[in-house]
Amino acid sequence: MQIGSSIYLDYQATTPIEPRVVSAMAPYNHEIFANPHSTAHVLGQQSAAAVETARSTIEKCINASSEEVIFTSGATESNNQAIASVIFGNTTERRDILISEIEHKCIKNAAYFYAAKLGYKVKEIPVDNTGLINVDAYQSLLSDQTLLVCIMAVNNEIGTIQDVKTFAEMAHAAGALFHCDAAQAPEAMDIDVKDWNVDMLSLSAHKVYGPKGIGAIFIKNDLQAELPPFIQGGGQQFGMRSGTLATPLCVGFAEAMRITKQEAKTHREQLTHLKRLFLQQLQATHIPFKLNGTQSHCHPGNINVQFIGCDANKLLEKLQPNVCASTGSACNSEMVLLSHVLKAIGLTDEEAGSSLRISLGRFSDEQQITKAIDYIKAAIEK
Repeated sequence: MQIGSSIYLDYQATTPIEPRVVSAMAPYNHEIFANPHSTAHVLGQQSAAAVETARSTIEKCINASSEEVIFTSGATESNNQAIASVIFGNTTERRDILISEIEHKCIKNAAYFYAAKLGYKVKEIPVDNTGLINVDAYQSLLSDQTLLVCIMAVNNEIGTIQDVKTFAEMAHAAGALFHCDAAQAPEAMDIDVKDWNVDMLSLSAHKVYGPKGIGAIFIKNDLQAELPPFIQGGGQQFGMRSGTLATPLCVGFAEAMRITKQEAKTHREQLTHLKRLFLQQLQATHIPFKLNGTQSHCHPGNINVQFIGCDANKLLEKLQPNVCASTGSACNSEMVLLSHVLKAIGLTDEEAGSSLRISLGRFSDEQQITKAIDYIKAAIEK
């Protein structure tokens, strides 16, 4: 995607809304605008029907059963709900929460926050230098004290794809619940909550060309009765998440998931082709670089690359306004923190500080790739 002179290569941060999603949402901003919980009148009933159709569509996309998808404000809320609800609903003596070293910050921060407040302990599962879970270390951490395991399906920085099904089986064998942050997954892999046998799973609309401000959490039907709601209020959504739902956002999310599921093969093949082209053209520049993560189990649009000898933040500044990408660091008020993901896979401070995440998407094309490589070469040679 090119907006003016800017080439957008930051699709794992967020995606533009698919035009078909915009069209699907339009009637629910105007004609069918009523509160979907005001079901005493016909307009409210129409909104409610649209929400339930949207819920059903998303459930089909991930092979969930009826009423197992709960709409939220996004994956951050979904991840917080998974951790908080399990801890608040726990009636056992189990007190350990396991998370991978490379989980998104909303998992890590939520786990440590609730654990510290409520007397639980967080243990981090190490990964290898490609970002894959260290299976032996994971097995050794599982015990009769493990309450919940959180392992993401696809990493948001280096794109590593995990064997969710196997890790869920291992958690269940230890008597623990298993949650999966799948926000980055739909563009990279098929999601099947029954086959994976996960207890909970988080999704986000704006990672799949849907609107911002909405996501979902899948919770198994038989688990819902055991968990308290994360947000208290009027008891909407089977009592699992109170608050008035935004009908247009629900409809848009469902349409985005439907398109992503239906056209997955085409999109993934295109991303794989463009990624290969990007790396071929980058190699042809003779700029010294090294890829982070793995290429064999990776999101097809993710390229996390060290530009050896460069400062990634300064490089990104030089690329403005021509190329929109991201560094492996996050700004925290007064200081810049190196990526915990890159540190977890063994990178030095210098290597992590020289890394850029390039993420390709549905509206990327070959011409943009060639232009972006030219801009990167010029910026590094300045």
